[in-house]
Amino acid sequence: MHVLILGGTTEARRLAEILHDSPVRVTSSLAGRVASPRMPPGEVRVGGFGGAEGLAGWLRERRVDAFIDATHPFAGTISFNAAAAAATTHVPLLALRRPSWTAAAGDDWHPVGSLEDAAEALPVLGSRVFLTTGRMGLAAFTRLDGLWFLVRSVDAPGLPRPRQTELLLDRGPFTLDGERELLARHRIDVLVTKDSGGAATAPKLRAAREAGIPVVLVRRPPVPLDVPVAATAQEAAAWVLHFSG
Repeated sequence: MHVLILGGTTEARRLAEILHDSPVRVTSSLAGRVASPRMPPGEVRVGGFGGAEGLAGWLRERRVDAFIDATHPFAGTISFNAAAAAATTHVPLLALRRPSWTAAAGDDWHPVGSLEDAAEALPVLGSRVFLTTGRMGLAAFTRLDGLWFLVRSVDAPGLPRPRQTELLLDRGPFTLDGERELLARHRIDVLVTKDSGGAATAPKLRAAREAGIPVVLVRRPPVPLDVPVAATAQEAAAWVLHFSG
């Protein structure tokens, strides 16, 4: 049985690890947006497919029996391309989607629909911003000349970016103590993040809650609603092994 994992996430790597010692042949596909990604075990391909038609062609040519959309919650287009390719080829598709974060007592969250909306919300919330939305999309914040930004990402972002910016190149998982220290050291008074979910980057939310710092939370984009969903790599592995017999 040949399984394709549309990956790049912690959950995708974990799924590949679980299936690595099974009779299933696994190919993981990475978008190629990170310079030095953490590679999963098994076969790996890097790069796009050329839209839904290209993905459908790849599924047919490589005789894929089932595939899993385990991409980042903000990957966007690929989830719809996967659903369209599944409908065209009749190859079973599962979405592996980590649950969204949920607010706890004491959280001061400000949900918004986009990075542009996040930029609109910032001036009345703080002046020293911890921006953890990745290296893409910083142009949305460039007009906020009066604010200072600490931008954390795996790879260095290009231009344009806010005029007052300090870059912090780092990769999760992050610790609660580390996030507490970072907020205090940089005198952060507002956090901007995407609702990525998962445990690897969640400590910043607790650190912000403890410090009384407001959080501007960008909501997830829409996803196809007619695709079965698993919340964990273990659930996804069980789905795959069901097909393998």
